[in-house]
Amino acid sequence: MNKKAALKYLTPLNIETKPKNKTCYFQNKQINFIDYKNFYLLKKFLNERGEILPRRVTGTTTKKQRRLKIAIKRCRHIGLLPFTTDNFK
Repeated sequence: MNKKAALKYLTPLNIETKPKNKTCYFQNKQINFIDYKNFYLLKKFLNERGEILPRRVTGTTTKKQRRLKIAIKRCRHIGLLPFTTDNFK
């Protein structure tokens, strides 16, 4: 039996890959300043439990992710966003 023919059937036919290039939400919307008082925008970057989503999930740049983290923490401190919750969204 030919080895190439045997290997042909071991690989899956349809390999679905994730998109390689994620684009930054803030660069697409041309948002230069992330305001901590705009909790509707900040809520998009939290999961159901109130945790901040990482860069690899959201696709934001490093600089914008740092600013987003600071804005979310300030928003939590003044009481607009909860620190933790069971049912957030």
